[in-house]
Amino acid sequence: MSLATVTGTRPQELGASWQRIRAIARRHAYVLLRSPHRLFDVTLWPLVDVLLFGSLGVFVSNHRGSGSIAFAYLLSGIVLWHVVYQSQIALSTGMLEEAWSRNMLNLMVTPMSELEYVLGVVLFGMVKLVMGVGVAAATAAAFYAFDITGLGWGILPVAGILLLVGWVIALFVIGIVLRFGAGAEALAWGILFMVMPLSGVFYPVKALPGFLQPVAIALPTTHAFAAGRALLSHHGLPWSQVAIAALGTGVLLVVAVGFVVTMLSLFRRRGYITRYS
Repeated sequence: MSLATVTGTRPQELGASWQRIRAIARRHAYVLLRSPHRLFDVTLWPLVDVLLFGSLGVFVSNHRGSGSIAFAYLLSGIVLWHVVYQSQIALSTGMLEEAWSRNMLNLMVTPMSELEYVLGVVLFGMVKLVMGVGVAAATAAAFYAFDITGLGWGILPVAGILLLVGWVIALFVIGIVLRFGAGAEALAWGILFMVMPLSGVFYPVKALPGFLQPVAIALPTTHAFAAGRALLSHHGLPWSQVAIAALGTGVLLVVAVGFVVTMLSLFRRRGYITRYS
């Protein structure tokens, strides 16, 4: 008995679903190729970030006895931060691209599901993620002889959590934009600058003002970056920190998905689509 007999038309449905996912990824790839200035986020921005924080680290290391570890914290922090940044920006701007091009109504009358659209944007976003983080890592290695891969395999779970956190933030941004319209688009970039200082990207949480420390501890990114610093200090991967970060990310992911579904339902029910048509 064949698979088609057992599952009916499911193989065909899966094939059609994959075609729609791939079409969305290709659509955004064409936009990027025809608008080279959009490469700024994955080329110039990582380069400038590494130059800024790398040079700051060199300055600190030349003037303080403990500067070498600060130098490593700065460079590893900015490379890992770009995992969050690139994943969040890719997903957020993927949805915003449809708003900017007045294409949302066209998408909503197609047989494509919301999940297929998100997966298509994520597929293309992974390409941008590799480009952006690759530029940051290559710049750190070429200009400052800092190799992020020297941290070993332990860096993979840390990067994986940061990748998911970026997507979670993007889902919140998409939900807010669906509810409040174009005026909320600035959150696609602005929210990252709120999360960054609270996440201890370059320093332990105890360096923050006391009243902000409980907020920082509640963020999964804080524990992910703490695990990364432990690797830098040759203390091994603290699995307790990784577990806390993974648990927090899972909770936030459930909340973010629920939020987006609610906002999308409201978006359709109240006819907010007219804002983009």
